[in-house]
Amino acid sequence: MATILVVDDDAHLREVLQYALEKEGFKVETAKDGAEGLPRPEREEADLVVLDIPMPELDGLEVCRRLRAKRSVPIIFLSSKAEEVDRIVGLELGGDDYLPKPFSPRELCARVRAVLRRGRPAEPAASEPAAEKLSVGPVVLEPAYHRVTCHGQPIQLTVTEFNVLRILLRRPGQVFTRSGLVDEVYSLDHFITERTIDTHVRRIRAKFRAAGHDPIETVHGLGYKARLP
Repeated sequence: MATILVVDDDAHLREVLQYALEKEGFKVETAKDGAEGLPRPEREEADLVVLDIPMPELDGLEVCRRLRAKRSVPIIFLSSKAEEVDRIVGLELGGDDYLPKPFSPRELCARVRAVLRRGRPAEPAASEPAAEKLSVGPVVLEPAYHRVTCHGQPIQLTVTEFNVLRILLRRPGQVFTRSGLVDEVYSLDHFITERTIDTHVRRIRAKFRAAGHDPIETVHGLGYKARLP
């Protein structure tokens, strides 16, 4: 049973979301602001965090920034601001999804299931033996263990970043359009834009920089592909 941490300063919304998520079979913990909620996923007590952005004490963006310095627990942002800039800032910091208020609890539950599903060990494709590593140049990705290394150095990726890289490495050299990657990475038909993919690719590249390698090649005017050795 997955544990979901809901961090929001709206007591009524916390109650509604707790009821909806528990009805779907999740274990739910709640926190009234970022200062109260931050220590819990830091102690690895949550499998996913539903995180409001504007909050007293410690806002959601700062909570995400601090969490990402320590672990890659999946994060779904909530915010009453539906402007693109808010989505981009949250995703730049490592959010895995973004849901603008108002929304239905049913939609949030669907998003939670989708993000958790993306984080599970992947089933191999028909052409891939079970648990086969994906190796392209110095990059080794192990879907069964949700693990990535470059030149033997571990690279910590979020759930969504891992899946973007996995899709590219499964077909080295093949060009994926941004819209194609959106369709492959996100299982729900919602507002995720092609610019979101650019954000994830930028974060992946930044994390590989310390290992001295860029695993993704930009194909201008088209999209992205895995960089061949």
